Amino acid sequence: MISASHLSKSFGTTVALKDVSFEVKKGEVVGFLGPNGAGKTTTMRILTCYHPADAGTATIAGYDVFKNPLEVKKLIGYLPENNPLYMDMGIIDYLEFIAKVRAISPSQRREKIKQVIELCGLRKEIGKDIGELSKGFRQRVGLAQALLHDPDILILDEPTIGLDPTQIIEIRELIKKIGKEKTIILSSHILPEVSATCDRIIIIHQGEIVGSGTPEEMAANAQGEDTTYITIRGPLEEIQEKLKALHTIKEFQKVGEKENGINQFIIKSERGVDISEELFFMVARNGWSLTELHRETATLENIFLQLTTKEG
Repeated sequence: MISASHLSKSFGTTVALKDVSFEVKKGEVVGFLGPNGAGKTTTMRILTCYHPADAGTATIAGYDVFKNPLEVKKLIGYLPENNPLYMDMGIIDYLEFIAKVRAISPSQRREKIKQVIELCGLRKEIGKDIGELSKGFRQRVGLAQALLHDPDILILDEPTIGLDPTQIIEIRELIKKIGKEKTIILSSHILPEVSATCDRIIIIHQGEIVGSGTPEEMAANAQGEDTTYITIRGPLEEIQEKLKALHTIKEFQKVGEKENGINQFIIKSERGVDISEELFFMVARNGWSLTELHRETATLENIFLQLTTKEG
């Protein structure tokens, strides 16, 4: 549905994108995640035909964004980072204006506007000018204009920027609802944003793609080894001998000892190998007591920091 191949873009001496390639399949909700200045907005603007790339190609549903910009714009709804609203216009007046810009026929305009008002939860605010609305409702109006022509694809650049926590949750829920029927790519520098709304994540740093996949896939790729924490009540020397005998364990370390013979260990194993069950049965066979057993996996925050704190 969306394909970018070897995109590069510079502004003077500032390199915004360096050989960026990715794809978004039909029906996916994909998060484009990166710190401020990573190249997210530049990528969104290339995909929406606002900026040409210096090199590379990009297509939307098979249409080249450089050669067929009008066809591309018919297929996408775009909410830029700075929501382009006219504050002195009423909500209905603004949406009617957008309907005319989008060349929606007069016979369809009323129904289309009604649909997006309902979908975006604007009915109670319908009599207000846009300038009277809270930031959260202005974002809803921005989403409404992006949806008005019923596009197959939505491109959202920092859709919750500047919102309060309640408004953020509301917009996230709205995006998830829309994502059941649309292909969506949204950019954000906020980790909970993409983890709460997206099926897949692309991480960009200093103009380059440094990671992609589901959170689970990225966790598996990020970790060179898995870590398991176990606490056992039993004789220390015997426990250590049994741990040494397990071939699935790369190394282990005693990290604490409590009263009554309770010993704490950190165990390292091969990435993707869950040794929890093996450890449980080892303890049971020897008649010891298991007081704690859990496996640690990489969080999205850890992955993000690992991939975006490398020196360029």
